[in-house]
Order: sequence, then C-alpha cells, then structure tokens
Amino acid sequence: MSVLGSSRVLYRRAVYGLRLGAEATAFKSPPLSRSHRLSPSDDELYQKTTVTLLQREAPEVAFIESYSQRGFTINGDRVLGPCALLPRAVLQWNVGTYKDISEDSLSLFYLLEPKIEILVLGTGDRVERLEPRILEFMKKKRIAVEVQDTANACATFNFLTSERRITAAGLIPPPSAGQ
Repeated sequence: MSVLGSSRVLYRRAVYGLRLGAEATAFKSPPLSRSHRLSPSDDELYQKTTVTLLQREAPEVAFIESYSQRGFTINGDRVLGPCALLPRAVLQWNVGTYKDISEDSLSLFYLLEPKIEILVLGTGDRVERLEPRILEFMKKKRIAVEVQDTANACATFNFLTSERRITAAGLIPPPSAGQ
C-alpha cells in the first residue's frame, strides 16, 4: 500500500468513528464533571482563596476616622463642630452642648427615609442624661437612642454601620480632646 493509500484508510477510520489504536486513546476528552469533595492531593483545585479589597468601605458608608475638640474626620474629610451623620450625608448640627438637644434638634433624624433604626448621640467628654421626654419622643418615633460620651459614640456608630444597620449619629466634639 502506498503512503497515499494508508492515509485514506486512517481518514476513513477517523470519519466513521473506528478505533485508531493507542494514538487515539491519548486524545480522550476529560470527564465532564469532577467530584465535589476536594482533598489536599488535588493540587489544581485545592488552593487557598485570596480576596483583594480595593476600598475599605463602600463609598456610601460613613466611617469616623478621628475626633478632636474642633471636630471630626469622616471618610477623610474634616467636619468642624458638632455634626449629624446620616446614612448618606454628613451635616453640621446646630447644638452647642447636650443641653441644646431637643425634639427640634432631633427632627432631622426621624424625618428621613428609610427610617433610622438607631440614633447614637455623643455628648462630649462624658455621658450626660437627656430629658426623659426627649427619649420618650424618639421612642414614639420608633428610633432607639444610645447616649454615650463622644469617644464611645464614634466607636459604636462605626460598629453599627459596619454591621449594615441603618444608623445615624449626633456628635458633639469633646472639649478636652487633643487637637
């Protein structure tokens, strides 16, 4: 048989699905599915997964980085004086001390949509007692109020927002904090 004749025979066997011998078995396709149980011996599949975060927090989440007697650093921006942190905004809050906290000064926290779950109030160097009627008023609005000194209020706010709770904060800079 000539070279041309032998190539026709191989062609016919390949076209009609005939077995070609040892060379053909080397080209078998891999199995369609693999076992779902992996072990350390499965080098190509049993590897550690790594995750790279491009941002520490989502851009719409407020994060209090620091505070001083002059104000706060929130997401890299300086805010002077008392501030109101809302889920998607940071505003200056028109209060001087905890004595200025009233139903009127808290109105922006209960007028928001979606409703705030928890309002964290930082009252300066130490925890101050608010008038019971103010706390009762916020309870009727279905907003939990947490009153703390400013240092702890900042930490509580950061924790609650990292838990994706709908949280707001009213913060008064502590007079004795360093600059």
